[in-house]
Amino acid sequence: MKFLFYSLCFFLSLKSFSQSYSLPALKYAYNAYEPWIDAQTMEIHHAKHHQAYITNLNKALAGTKMEALSMNDLLMYASFRSDIVRNNSGGHFNHSLFWDILAPIASQSLISSELAEAINLQFKSMDSLRIKINQGATTRFGSGWVWLSVTPDKKLMVSSTANQDNPIMDITKERGIPIFCIDVWEHAYYLKYQNKRGDYLGAIWNLVDWGIVSQKYAAALNDPLLVEIEKDNWMELKEFHKVMAQTFHPAETDNLEPLKKRSAELMAKSSLLAASVSPKSLDKPAIKIALKQLEKQCIEINKLNNKKASNAILKKKITAAHDTFHVVQGLCHD
Repeated sequence: MKFLFYSLCFFLSLKSFSQSYSLPALKYAYNAYEPWIDAQTMEIHHAKHHQAYITNLNKALAGTKMEALSMNDLLMYASFRSDIVRNNSGGHFNHSLFWDILAPIASQSLISSELAEAINLQFKSMDSLRIKINQGATTRFGSGWVWLSVTPDKKLMVSSTANQDNPIMDITKERGIPIFCIDVWEHAYYLKYQNKRGDYLGAIWNLVDWGIVSQKYAAALNDPLLVEIEKDNWMELKEFHKVMAQTFHPAETDNLEPLKKRSAELMAKSSLLAASVSPKSLDKPAIKIALKQLEKQCIEINKLNNKKASNAILKKKITAAHDTFHVVQGLCHD
């Protein structure tokens, strides 16, 4: 009986460790954001709303393979996640960024010359950027966010998303690494501003710590995630990868039926990939050469399949093509 008791305790302790995300503490007291955001709103927003996203996310991840994934992985492939994981991982990430860029005026640091120059280059002035962001927030129907992000070509981008989506997610058209955001869910402002979203948007700028935004800008410019997002936006690469995975992995276990049924599709996807326009940072001669080699291999696989080649030969050929695809993926990371 004692053994069962200790076993149960051990099991429960393991369950607690599965809760990998926790509520980040605010850098300032709830009332430090007044008069622009009242203390009660800050406390409810942080301790109740944000905590709920974390609690629900941990429950959804517990006992699944997703427990081992990074937040970037959860967001990057949001289209493959359940609505619960998508909404709550977004809720946690989005709010964490929002808290991080807010500070009372006395604690704010100055914008970097690099970020100021980038803003002036793209938006002409800080005032123009502010107007563009406020327009994005004002025209966001219902709940959502407005963002300033660094794109894969290392430019600044203003965009807006619904609900708890963000620019990292593969379900958004305008993608990048967010460095600034404004929460336009009603719970972010309703106690003080009621339905006057415009008044809230006018006030929130008093709390922006441009020094922190500058740090995030510098970090985003060198973040490998930019390349991952750019590569993920290469749709021909994604489509080929999907068919390759669905035919090669069964072949590893000597199940050649998926490959036999889809060899023509694999060939067609390889040709589309070889002829596609690659993202700027991936426009490399070595990648083009590897893609042509991959196309030749897939054409050969389809010909062999049509001639009823043995399973051993098909397995050898799909393995070689898979190796070439790994070369392409490796070159995309270089």
